[in-house]
Amino acid sequence: MAEANPPRLAVIGCGYWGRNHVRTLGELGHLHAVSDLDLDLAATVAEPFGAKACPVDDVFADETVDAVVLALPAQLHSEFASRAIADGKHVFVEKPLALSSVDGARVADEAATAGRVLMTGHILRYHNAFVALQKLVEGGGLGNIRYLQSHRLGFGKFHSRFDALWDLAPHDLSLILTLTGAEPVDVRGVGGAVSIGTTDFAHVHMDFARGIGAHVYVSRHSPYRERRFMVIGSEGMAVWDDLEDWPRKLAVYRHRIGGGEDAIAFSLSEPELVSVQPNLALTDELKHFLRCIETKSTPFTDGRQGVAVLRILEAASG
Repeated sequence: MAEANPPRLAVIGCGYWGRNHVRTLGELGHLHAVSDLDLDLAATVAEPFGAKACPVDDVFADETVDAVVLALPAQLHSEFASRAIADGKHVFVEKPLALSSVDGARVADEAATAGRVLMTGHILRYHNAFVALQKLVEGGGLGNIRYLQSHRLGFGKFHSRFDALWDLAPHDLSLILTLTGAEPVDVRGVGGAVSIGTTDFAHVHMDFARGIGAHVYVSRHSPYRERRFMVIGSEGMAVWDDLEDWPRKLAVYRHRIGGGEDAIAFSLSEPELVSVQPNLALTDELKHFLRCIETKSTPFTDGRQGVAVLRILEAASG
């Protein structure tokens, strides 16, 4: 494969997220080709950016394509990622990396053996509110981390082959794995079906070796939307509410708890708002992928993290 400079990418899949990838890569000047089963749709999507539309086999055979972005139904991710790696291409895969940890691990091993960059599309890792939260945690701003909690609720989307746990939880599991720096030692899951027979809501409880706990609650059957991620430390609590306006997305609450056996005194401060600069997370995510290709470095959300997320999902589903 010819290593182009700058890298030239192809997007496979022209659904909602595929079109977002096409637009973003086109604006960044790295879009070379677009593929979809509907070639007329691919041509329509590609035309504004001067990219070509072609069948997927042509993408894999094209030596001038350095990398592919896979925005496909999840059941196709591991198969297409393996094909791309076998043809010498770097791969960005929208979450989840695969529908089993065995398939995900195989793809990660193939990429490592071939020396190709494999990145999983855990987009919230590249949101500036999370970047600021991570700096706060790593800088000791919350003291020792004790617990992480996320709520991701709304109505829809409903998929007959893809439940709420596998659709929604990967976002927050990626964030938890990033902040803890390890996989959980114990995972427990509880979920249920409300409408179409597959899981519509799920709770995932995790314990980590350093005494940290975590909880993820997802639902696609809620009449209201919620997008909150919370980190509780010994010196404070941080809440990222992604439905808030940018100036209020990230807040820190200081607390005090103490006293004797019979009376526990406690207090909670007013929120301290953390300054967060607005960003387009998908743009920064794809820029990171491009830098990893150019510098031969490991992505923040690499294939190994994608596999770790799959292991948690499997354990919670069992």
